Amino acid sequence: MDETQPKSPLAQRFRGFYPVVIDLECGGFNCRTDAILEIAATTLCIDEEGLLHPEASYDWHVEPFPGANLEPAALEFTGIDPHHPDRNGIVEAQVLGELFKVVRSKIREHGCTRAILVGHNAHFDHGFVMAAVERCGIKRNPFHPFTVFDTATLAGLAYGHTVLARACQLAGVPFNNLEAHSARYDTERTAELFCQIVNRWQQLGGWPPNGNSDFAPPSNS
Repeated sequence: MDETQPKSPLAQRFRGFYPVVIDLECGGFNCRTDAILEIAATTLCIDEEGLLHPEASYDWHVEPFPGANLEPAALEFTGIDPHHPDRNGIVEAQVLGELFKVVRSKIREHGCTRAILVGHNAHFDHGFVMAAVERCGIKRNPFHPFTVFDTATLAGLAYGHTVLARACQLAGVPFNNLEAHSARYDTERTAELFCQIVNRWQQLGGWPPNGNSDFAPPSNS
């Protein structure tokens, strides 16, 4: 980003972090032993009124890493056949390289300091991403090492429900259960839900006041 140009409001909206919505479909619940099968990401943008919107989505089919565990119940739940000949899975290191290239580009574009993962039950996705980064020996990870924005928690506060489908319905976000558990579909719905909650909070008088991201938050001192 040209240092002579003013930073995007996103650079001041979330403590300098650029939010990226991530969803993974996996072969189980253990990030150390179970395979990542799909990764999807949705980038976000901000308009002149300071309202957040989904921007672009990306998705990859991931080839299970050597020795990865694949729980039959997880495969039945997601409907993913990791060995299907038309699946065209890509190894983890390449997928993460392509994803991180997109994320770093958006960080620079908005003048942010690093990315923060947004997800529904976000620590699940964050744990798998971090485990894959370690497996692949990736040194430059654009995501914050432990902080996330969890839409399950936010939806519980805003709408009284933590299940993605129900929270989306209450937020006015269309949700088709027949398309759920595809990483791209769930990511795009999660992105819409996150934007709805953040924007609604702002419109109700929350941070930033009147959509003015230049207004400094109260000091912690």
